[in-house]
Amino acid sequence: MEDNMTKRSTTLLLRWALAFVFFYAAIASLLNPHEWIGYLPLFLTRLVPPSWLLSAFSVYQIVLTVWLFSGRRVACAAALAFFTLLAIIVSNFGLLDILFGDIGLAIAALALFDLGRQKKEPVNL
Repeated sequence: MEDNMTKRSTTLLLRWALAFVFFYAAIASLLNPHEWIGYLPLFLTRLVPPSWLLSAFSVYQIVLTVWLFSGRRVACAAALAFFTLLAIIVSNFGLLDILFGDIGLAIAALALFDLGRQKKEPVNL
């Protein structure tokens, strides 16, 4: 029983930590797009106007935030968070001094994925 409670609280903390990061980035990039456009992959900004791409990515991050907060299908949300962070890391690898935190967050998303695969019912709060 205590082990299940520990797992639930760990899952909750990881969900909230990841959700906060995605939510902050989404809001900050909507409020100050000129500070965030430079992180978009060049090959995408050649295909799509950067302001549109950044807005679309911000909406995606808000949807991911809501999903993480919901506690439903945690493993799927965590996997999506991991692959999102991995794409950010790979596309900006030259900025490792800025991205080192994203590497830790990607590992946290993997931990949440593992916890999410193990549970049977949603953990809401």
